Amino acid sequence: MSALQKMMGWIDDRFPLTATYKAHLSEYYAPKNFNFWYFFGSLALLVLVMQIVTGIFLTMNYKPDSELAFGSVEYIMRDVDWGWLIRYMHSTGASMFFVVVYLHMFRGLMYGSYRKPRELIWIFGVLIYLALMAEAFLGYLLPWGQMSYWGAQVIVNLFAAVPFIGDDLSLWIRGDYVISDATLNRFFAFHVIALPLVLIALVAVHLVALHEVGSNNPDGIEIKKKKDANGIPLDGIPFHPYYTVKDIVGVIVFLMVFSAIVFFGPTMGGYFLEANNFIPADPLKTPPHIAPLWYFTPFYAILRAVPPMFGSQFPGVVAMGLSIVLLFFLPWLDRGKVKSIRYRGPIYKIALALFIVAFVGLGYLGLLPPSPVATILAQTFSVIYFLFFLLMPWYTSIDKTKPEPERVTG
Repeated sequence: MSALQKMMGWIDDRFPLTATYKAHLSEYYAPKNFNFWYFFGSLALLVLVMQIVTGIFLTMNYKPDSELAFGSVEYIMRDVDWGWLIRYMHSTGASMFFVVVYLHMFRGLMYGSYRKPRELIWIFGVLIYLALMAEAFLGYLLPWGQMSYWGAQVIVNLFAAVPFIGDDLSLWIRGDYVISDATLNRFFAFHVIALPLVLIALVAVHLVALHEVGSNNPDGIEIKKKKDANGIPLDGIPFHPYYTVKDIVGVIVFLMVFSAIVFFGPTMGGYFLEANNFIPADPLKTPPHIAPLWYFTPFYAILRAVPPMFGSQFPGVVAMGLSIVLLFFLPWLDRGKVKSIRYRGPIYKIALALFIVAFVGLGYLGLLPPSPVATILAQTFSVIYFLFFLLMPWYTSIDKTKPEPERVTG
């Protein structure tokens, strides 16, 4: 027995290293018909690691102080060796995280990855999405630019619309009567320590739940139903080395796109980094148009589409919250006989297409200043968004589906 084998044996007697490696990599059998839509889960994990690493380096020079925050970001950009690269990697990573997560969620909608027995995987995934939104919102204030300050002002003030407790709630979130140094400090603490820990924990349970029930596939078939004499799925292959190698291809393509943005267009025309955020925060000068970054705009458009009631924006806040909460109930709203869009009928395909058009349309309208035409369009898209979920038990149950194959088709 070699020294390496002896050392591994010593470790395995005290920690399940080899057993964990086998359970989650070399002996975790995944369907053999994964396509490119299955790159985005591993890419989300890559971006999470990238955000944590770049965030650690940014905190070494960032000052969570209302008098020094903006200057410290400029110092990072201009005077710290490779500071501009770390900052642009972090800012681009924030947007790319949402790009990857939205595509990952869309994959789930296409192939029914939220259906039994994967309900918990989906719920953990939506919780990751919520934690990611909170993390992005908290980080949005930290540069202490004009849009950071006023964007945070608008979002925090939404909590004031909650009846009875709104004023106290917004005061508690800010830590002051206005967005101030106290707000910056608590947002920094949550952004750097609390929420990353929550995200890491949720990602861990998301993966454990996934490996417990097994991965879905483009056919929506459970590969565990067909096993050989050794109990190995006939349509499964070990995740390592087959999919670890395949994922490297996705990582290379992603890093090429990511690098192109970082080096040639880190602001993406104002969508990733807004021009107003290169101006120090001025509490006495309100920007002419305040809008959140693009990954929040679909929900911001829903908020603005709902008319105020009795001078309160609370109905819009409720609609915005409900638009996210509905995602949790998706596994029980879908009554379809099959999981994958490959075998769904025309009704679901049309409903999903309309939902995507509505979501993208709301995202675009959320970037624009309010206008009568934009409001009507936002209201129309909001109705389509909600009807996709609320009518799902009906249209999925009457939809004519194709028969699923016995084995995966590739």
